[in-house]
Amino acid sequence: MLDVVVIDTPTLGDRSYLVHDGTLAAVVDPQRDLDRVLAAAAGAGVQITDVVETHIHNDYVSGGRALAEACGARYHVNIADDVAFRRHAVHPGEWIHVSATLALRAVAAPGHTHTHLAYVLEERGAPVAVFTGGSLLYGSTGRTDLLGPEHTLELAHAQWATAHRLAADLPDDTRIYPTHSFGSFCSAGQSDVTSSSIGAERRANPVLLQAEEAWVAAMLAGLDAWPAYYARMGPANRAGEAAADLSPPVPADAAELRRRIRDGEWVVDLRHRKAFCEGHVAGTLNFGLDGSLATYLAWLIRWGTPVTLLGETAADVAAAQRELARVGIDRPAAAATGGPAAWLDGGDPAPLPRATFGDLAAARAREPVAVLDVRRHLEWAESHLAGAVHVPLHELQARLGALPAGRLWVHCLGGYRAAVAGSLLARAGRRVVVVDDDFDQAAASGLPLEGAAHPPAAGRSPLPGVS
Repeated sequence: MLDVVVIDTPTLGDRSYLVHDGTLAAVVDPQRDLDRVLAAAAGAGVQITDVVETHIHNDYVSGGRALAEACGARYHVNIADDVAFRRHAVHPGEWIHVSATLALRAVAAPGHTHTHLAYVLEERGAPVAVFTGGSLLYGSTGRTDLLGPEHTLELAHAQWATAHRLAADLPDDTRIYPTHSFGSFCSAGQSDVTSSSIGAERRANPVLLQAEEAWVAAMLAGLDAWPAYYARMGPANRAGEAAADLSPPVPADAAELRRRIRDGEWVVDLRHRKAFCEGHVAGTLNFGLDGSLATYLAWLIRWGTPVTLLGETAADVAAAQRELARVGIDRPAAAATGGPAAWLDGGDPAPLPRATFGDLAAARAREPVAVLDVRRHLEWAESHLAGAVHVPLHELQARLGALPAGRLWVHCLGGYRAAVAGSLLARAGRRVVVVDDDFDQAAASGLPLEGAAHPPAAGRSPLPGVS
């Protein structure tokens, strides 16, 4: 019986898939932590015979090569992809026969990359699903700018054509299984949909509803910054990385933590921002396990800087280590568990003031307040606090010297990025208040907003700090 098992990686916004007939299986776009895939196969009682890649990934290190080697499976990669390892070189139009009843047909699907493939799944000769990778997503498509500006427009038109070709060639009830679309920066847009079909996308997806030029213009206008570490993922995946080493890091005591902080290494506190703000080891950085830890840490860190992980439990450290391995930060330099009392071995934890937008409104009513918005450019353009200074989180370290003097009230959309920024600023010696609140509470607190959703009154002069 046909079954498609979803292997979800919500912190990166990606999915891998195990598709099987009860005996034999193929895996599509596996992540690097192979134990999840192997556990899914063992749970289903199936043997993995084939591993397929829809494209050379930009947002994570693939586990495809390592999984194929571990299972003795065939590893299928587009013949047009220049890779440094042996694989079965797939041609568009080629069939991969997984079992007597299941087969995958490779389909050229350029757009997200030039050599992108989709795989149509047929059961007993009838199409039932399509693994679309970064092409046709739920309510969107994959972004087309990750290979550089010289390719963006060409790939955007190719992406539109790919979506229309898939919609024209497949029945409406064909299920769609994308790799991206769940918060991934590889997606050109986001949707709350968690499952879909060709027919549903035909009725709702802008790429299938709009004319080519209109869709291309709108899609490109909606693209914002993508994580800097993406530039490292393509080369890693063309080289073919080994499986992740998830063995525990070496333990660090309080003296070792002080030394690493003093040497400029990244000592990362994995606790929720509320706990971090209540008290932390001075000089540590807050990337909580409750958010996109790997995405933001890998985006901001100078590559090669040693990382030490601080978690309340060994399980917290292991979870963070797994997240980081997926994006190529392989081995933490060290780790410690417990809390600030254990990590300090005497001395008082450093607090970081935490507030709401209501607190900010009250402070503004008393005196001038410097507000720093660390959201991305499109978020700022849509709506921002009047008088705020805008420095996206990924630009913050390069622009520390240009920030206003005095205490900074830092906010984002929901608090996670504000806490990351606050810890970076505190480490740099700045006085900070972290606004840990939903941005939609700003207007409710009486704070004036500007931006595309709140046009300024006629004749009003531009505000300082608006970029």
